[in-house]
Amino acid sequence: GEEDLPRDAKIVKSLLKSMGVEEYEPRVVHQFLELWYRYVVDVLTDAQVYSEHAGKSTIDSDDIKLAIQSKVNFSFSQPPPREVLLELARNRNKTPLPKSVGGTGIPLPPEEDTLISPNYQLVIPKKQASQAPEETEEEEEVAAAPSSSQETKTDMPQNTPQRVSFPLGVKRPK
Repeated sequence: GEEDLPRDAKIVKSLLKSMGVEEYEPRVVHQFLELWYRYVVDVLTDAQVYSEHAGKSTIDSDDIKLAIQSKVNFSFSQPPPREVLLELARNRNKTPLPKSVGGTGIPLPPEEDTLISPNYQLVIPKKQASQAPEETEEEEEVAAAPSSSQETKTDMPQNTPQRVSFPLGVKRPK
């Protein structure tokens, strides 16, 4: 019910109603209260710092005004004037877009002008033999007495990984 709400919640609801907001989720009131409390705590904390810096034992209205003004100056910024934005757009639009690569599908700019070209490295381990087969008695005898005609095995699986590289932002020659 409306009468069970705290005074601050009633104020937030009346502010929403005065702005023409009739339908909203109940948590909106709680979110505004959280924002409101956080802002007040920040302003009062800054006012206390200003008061201590001035050597005063209590916070006065000048400290609060200064804290609010510093919040407004550093937290809320106004967008630049329309003329400035138009001038920036004109300057930016003087540079032509890169030529697109012809083909089927969506036309895309050349790969060297995109941010989606591969720029990573993968380390792929080489396949290892599942397990070496057990030696038989004959192989053990041969291993105990190696002959000069026996070849040394060099095709044993190595545990070194295979590197696969992709260019890291390198432009390809045309």
